[in-house]
Amino acid sequence: MPEPVPEPVPGPVPGPVPQPAPQAVSAQATQPVPGSAAPRRATFAFMRAHPAHWLAFAFGAGLAPRAPGTVGTLWGWLSFAVLAPWLGAAGFAAVIMLAFLAGWWASTRTAQHLGLADPGAIVWDEVVAFWIVLWLLLPAPGWAQLAAFALFRFFDAAKPQPVRWADGLFKPAPGQPIGWRQGFGIMLDDIVAAFCTLLFIALCLRLWNT
Repeated sequence: MPEPVPEPVPGPVPGPVPQPAPQAVSAQATQPVPGSAAPRRATFAFMRAHPAHWLAFAFGAGLAPRAPGTVGTLWGWLSFAVLAPWLGAAGFAAVIMLAFLAGWWASTRTAQHLGLADPGAIVWDEVVAFWIVLWLLLPAPGWAQLAAFALFRFFDAAKPQPVRWADGLFKPAPGQPIGWRQGFGIMLDDIVAAFCTLLFIALCLRLWNT
C-alpha cells in the first residue's frame, strides 16, 4: 500500500521589499557646478545677444571661420589706419587705454557666456595689442608695418616665451568659474606678444645701424 504524501507546510507570506528612505537633496546640489555646462558656439546670433560680445568679437571679425586671430589683427590694422589721422599720438594713447579696459570687461563677460576660458572668437585682444605695435612704430612705411604684422602673428600664434607664460598665468583650474582674472589673462598674452614684436624690431634696427 503506497505511503501517504505529506502535505506542504505553509510558510510565511512574503511581504513587500522595504525600500530605502529617500535622501534629502540640499539646495546647493540643485545648482549647476561651475564649469560643468556645455560650451556655447560663437555665432552671429550669440554676438547680437550682448554688447560685450560685439566688442569681444571685434564686431564680427572673430566669427571668421579660418584664422580669427589673423582676421582680428587685420581689423585692428585697418581701424588704426582710419582713426590715427584724426586722433594723433596722444589721442590714440587714450583710446588704447580705454579699449584695453573695455576689452577686459568684454572678454570676461563673453568667456563666461560661452563657457570657455579663452575662446578663439575673442579677438579684441589682438586688436588692442596691434594698435600698441602700430602706435609705437609709426611713422613707418608700409613694408615695416607688414613686417610688424607678421612678427606679431608669429608671437601670438606660436607663443614662445614669455608669451606662453602670460597665456597660462590666469588659466582657471578645472571646475573653477571664469572671472575677471581670466578676462585679464585673455588680454595679457597679446599685450606681451606686442611688446615682444617691438623688442625684436628694435634689436633688428640696432644691429642694422651698428
